[in-house]
Amino acid sequence: MKKRNHFFAYMSRMRFIQRWALMRNTFAENVQEHSHTVAILAHALAVIRNRYYGGNVDEGQVAVAALYHDAPEILTGDMPTPIKYHNPAIRDAYRQVERVAEEKLLGMLPEDLRPGYRAALAPAAVEVQELVRAADKLSAYIKCVEELKAGNDEFKKAAQQTMDAMVDMKLPELEYFMEHFLPSYRLTLDELE
Repeated sequence: MKKRNHFFAYMSRMRFIQRWALMRNTFAENVQEHSHTVAILAHALAVIRNRYYGGNVDEGQVAVAALYHDAPEILTGDMPTPIKYHNPAIRDAYRQVERVAEEKLLGMLPEDLRPGYRAALAPAAVEVQELVRAADKLSAYIKCVEELKAGNDEFKKAAQQTMDAMVDMKLPELEYFMEHFLPSYRLTLDELE
């Protein structure tokens, strides 16, 4: 009997995993949309690092890692941040669950394709992880800004906590993005012209 490879069918289900489950949202955001946004932002941070701050990170690898950064949530669901990071034991246990989910997803591929996807699901390069983490926070902050623009004060505290976390990262490329590009997210479509 031929082995079935379900990896890509599972990947397409990212769109069914909703984010911000504990928050009242003016518009829903799913993991697939979020991952696309994180990929765009992570790629931008990599380009900024390489052009302005002497970096030598593989911009494509960063974008791919960002596309897959939340793939384990297809199997685990999206655990809300206040719960995931409530204490070190929960955080560490959830990381282990994510590792198991990554392995399960990799097992859905033919064995000879797994190495290429292992690097996407769990990049070894610290620089890549750092930029994806920063882009993930940036994406969360942008969601908060959009919700606040829509009059949803539910995201006020999340916006402040996320901004504080980004500042604490002390990444020059993130600071550059925040100074030069982030203000545009507060504008209306007419103001962007």
